[in-house]
Amino acid sequence: MDLRQMKVVVTVAEEGGFTAAARRLHVVQSAVSGTVRALEKELGIRLFDRTTHRVSLTAAGEAFVPAARAALRAVDQARAATDAARGELHGQVTIGTMQGVWGGLDGALGELRARHPRVRVRLRQAAVRDLRQMLRDGSVDLAVVALDRQQQRGLVTRLLAREEMVLAASPARPFTHAGEVSCAEVAGLPFIDFAPGWAVRAAVDRAFRAAGVDRDAVFEVNDIVAASELVRHDLGVCVLPESIAARFPELSLRRFVRHVPRWNVMVVHRGGDLSPAAGALLRWIT
Repeated sequence: MDLRQMKVVVTVAEEGGFTAAARRLHVVQSAVSGTVRALEKELGIRLFDRTTHRVSLTAAGEAFVPAARAALRAVDQARAATDAARGELHGQVTIGTMQGVWGGLDGALGELRARHPRVRVRLRQAAVRDLRQMLRDGSVDLAVVALDRQQQRGLVTRLLAREEMVLAASPARPFTHAGEVSCAEVAGLPFIDFAPGWAVRAAVDRAFRAAGVDRDAVFEVNDIVAASELVRHDLGVCVLPESIAARFPELSLRRFVRHVPRWNVMVVHRGGDLSPAAGALLRWIT
């Protein structure tokens, strides 16, 4: 078994298929398939279940991939450490983000690219529960996310922002008060909700539970732009973090007077040593 084989298996697992893995690795698909078959033969066990439409990890594959990823990460860290001793950084840093949430990443990424142009950056966008798992299994180095206290356990966190959420509605939709609403007032309106696992959804669920009311979700989406379009066409209302809602000036925004949905955006990573590239990026995130 060698590092190249481990990298191929990890890439197939992350991309969900041989064709996508081959594109990422810049090789032909037959090379990826052959590498996986050779390693499975060497190990005496299948790592992937293959069907016509999908490729999924077997139980053995589920055990193999985290260990292979850790080995690859250790090699990258060893190379990066020697480069850092010479005042250079290279390698790869993988950052997880929630949709619409960047925190201080723009400036930090600019600094990293300017000072260490040999470092490759991968951005992985996902729901918060998936990002938390990616942090734990090492498929992302850092994440900018909104976690509740329970989700933070076992992770190192640094607060970037505390933010209230607001109700976004079409300007044509009438309300009792000009700029304020309550959970009870809007509970009966058609709601545009995000999918379970999204941090916005979790914060809104908590606020409405605290208010003791249920809302009527008529749309469930996994895209902020799609949500804004549904609101703009007056097909429902949606709760959004204020900084995200401000990107859609055509919408009418109202603040909650009680039981305000809130979230805390933070940069998060696993405990232990970060790679030099990830550590450099972390220092510049504000």
